Order: sequence, then C-alpha cells, then structure tokens
Amino acid sequence: MIMTMTTAGVALTLSTILMMLATLISKKMHEDREKSSPFECGFDPKNSARLPFSSRFFIIAVIFMIFDVEIALLLPMPITMTMSNMKDWMAISMTFLIILIAGLYHEWNQGALEWTN
Repeated sequence: MIMTMTTAGVALTLSTILMMLATLISKKMHEDREKSSPFECGFDPKNSARLPFSSRFFIIAVIFMIFDVEIALLLPMPITMTMSNMKDWMAISMTFLIILIAGLYHEWNQGALEWTN
C-alpha cells in the first residue's frame, strides 16, 4: 500500500514538474504586436485577415455531434436485450428514446434546426 502510494506520488510530482518545465520553455518571452499581425507586402491590410464564422453552422454541427453520440449509444441496445431483464431493458430504452425525442422537439421549437431565419 505504501509502495503504491509512493509510486503514485513520485509519478504525479514528476509529471507536474515536466509540465511546468514545458510551459516555461515554450512561452514566448515578448509578445510583439508586429509578429502577430498579418504581413501584406509591407502595407497594412485593408480588412481583417479572419473570415466571418457562421454561428448557425456551429450550432447545427454541435447538434449533429450530440445526436451522433446518442445514436452510437443506441445501436448496442438490441445486443443488451438478451443479457438483461426485458422489463428493465424496455424502461431504459424508452427513457433514452423519450429524452432523445424531447431534445429534438425542443431544438425544433427553438428554431435551431433552421438554416436561415
């Protein structure tokens, strides 16, 4: 028990020291304004170097990822049906599906699934 705790303590201390050392080494000493600005043949750029980002696209991408993870959790359910009690399995499956459908209904009512306003 003491050996395990000592090993864990040494590993934690060593990893903390290495992380702090890497942070100190990698930091730029002087953040210069000219280094972070875009260079355009010696002239100041007329407009921003960043492209506009669609927040609507970001919301739809996040919703897609959430539903994708939920489907990945839903796919093994038929396999687990044979391993568990049928009543418990149905309760868990129906609860999961109701939460999934309620989330979709809420997003639809809020207008988050509309591509344009």
